[in-house]
Amino acid sequence: MDFIQGEVLLVDKPYGWTSFDAVNKLRWHLKRHLNVKKIKVGHAGTLDPLATGLLVICTGKKTKNVEGFMAEEKTYTGTFLIGKTTPSFDLETEFDHNYPIDHIDPIALASIAESFMGMQQQIPPVYSAKQIDGKRAYELARVGKVVEMKSNAIEIKRFHVDASRFPEVDFEITCSKGTYIRALARDFGQACGSGATLIALRRTHSGNFSVSDARSVTDWIQAISELTTPIL
Repeated sequence: MDFIQGEVLLVDKPYGWTSFDAVNKLRWHLKRHLNVKKIKVGHAGTLDPLATGLLVICTGKKTKNVEGFMAEEKTYTGTFLIGKTTPSFDLETEFDHNYPIDHIDPIALASIAESFMGMQQQIPPVYSAKQIDGKRAYELARVGKVVEMKSNAIEIKRFHVDASRFPEVDFEITCSKGTYIRALARDFGQACGSGATLIALRRTHSGNFSVSDARSVTDWIQAISELTTPIL
């Protein structure tokens, strides 16, 4: 593999890591083993720390392809918890409200999911990396600042739900760039006449790339060490 000329590394991001944690870890090992001071390394689409799965990382000249990879549709699997909400719409923050769920017919949830298909406007979470006046929205939210989020155009191409474990609802979704699954949890809960929190998320596909072809960060570090000579 020629990391300087450019490679595409398919990484299965672990739970609790930021996307930048994975990029920085691999960059450090690449610099060490290639004996270079700098090497371009970037990812094609952020995954939240509490999400796992496919992270497309490019090195060297392949970083020029990052924008194209980011524009491709993504597929996720995960779980909504119906009846509870958090400020971040996931488990990064504590539950703050409980909502009734007795009126919800689990069988009817497939129809609610169907209503989300197609082009639409989505308001991103306040706890997100969106830039607001030069700062990340989550930085402002964490210090109690009121943040006004502008809606984005997104497209949902497939949305399948399984309510057999209700009030936990498992799902698989294929969607466009810019779709926030945490925001979808918020909107899905509201469409149910209740609330919802995203309690699990895994990216399985990004464009033509699949998590089934990905390696763990540890496995990539091992591969880098076997192909290169470290600095002594």
